[in-house]
Amino acid sequence: MADFTRARRRITALRLSALGIARRGGTPGDSVRSLLAMQAQDFPGVLWSIGLRTGAGREQVVAAHEGGAFVRSWPMRGTLHVVAADDLCWLLDLTGARAMASAAGRHRQLGLDAGDFDRAEGIVRRLLAASVATRAQLLAAFEGDGLSTAGQRGAHLLVRLAQSGVVAMTGKDRWALLEHLVDAPPRLDRDEALRRLALRYLHAHGPATAADLAWWAGITLSDARAGVDAARDELEPLEIDGTAYWMRPGLEPAAPAVHLLPGFDEYLLGYTDRSAPLAGAPLDTVVPGSNGMFLSTIVVNGEVAGTWRRATKGPPGVVPAPFRALTASQQAALDRAARRYRRFLG
Repeated sequence: MADFTRARRRITALRLSALGIARRGGTPGDSVRSLLAMQAQDFPGVLWSIGLRTGAGREQVVAAHEGGAFVRSWPMRGTLHVVAADDLCWLLDLTGARAMASAAGRHRQLGLDAGDFDRAEGIVRRLLAASVATRAQLLAAFEGDGLSTAGQRGAHLLVRLAQSGVVAMTGKDRWALLEHLVDAPPRLDRDEALRRLALRYLHAHGPATAADLAWWAGITLSDARAGVDAARDELEPLEIDGTAYWMRPGLEPAAPAVHLLPGFDEYLLGYTDRSAPLAGAPLDTVVPGSNGMFLSTIVVNGEVAGTWRRATKGPPGVVPAPFRALTASQQAALDRAARRYRRFLG
């Protein structure tokens, strides 16, 4: 990218604003809905992703989750996300079949077939008809009905039921029927679903490209381009070095600041091209050994400038590991961010 630093700072400043990181406000449910979906395989991390955007404490975010303001499921890429329950319905209509097809080979290895999934759905519907249940209770019910959960069979049964729109999680380990969480689930035709997907993603993540959208949603590039084309009247284009980006109209860039982000925050995970916040650094600076586990990051003026972890001894706190020495003003801003994290933890 020519003039990399200036172009990078423009992209990152706009993304920090679009993603709700540079400003705090609204409820946990508002925050999740505004981003459409947020990666959530790290439960403490996604709670902080929501807390840092809203100013809500950890217990407030947990309460919102358990109250149904948002749910956890696998709408895209076979990866756990938080999402509003009504958004989950139309997302699964659009992406669920492709996600399930990608797991077909593993299902054959585990000896799982359509009959097993049908049996699992019947068991779950009976168990959750009037209540919620834990993962252990669901797996015990499968075993009690003679449906083996050995190896990874139990996990794949539950994920398949989630991707089929049967169940969703309303807490760290609280499973419910999705139909109990949504009175009138929206059903969109495919063209409208692609348009809505592109619009919601680019309003919340832009400036981003059609390729970013395709990766994030687990759809084909042609479908992503079709969605962008259908939504372009409600998007603002931005071209940098010949690459076409799209974003929310009138988006203002974020002011310089220091942020402490969890490892799986959308700021890094929301794009297939992560070069802008990494400023040309290799991905393994935040994913050591390319093991898929993203470290929590220190972001200084849009650039990933270090990593951090939660203190394991003494009072709750932050143990920072900047990649280089910070200026006095940056260190002061980091200290303020650490205090916000401690307040979040309560």
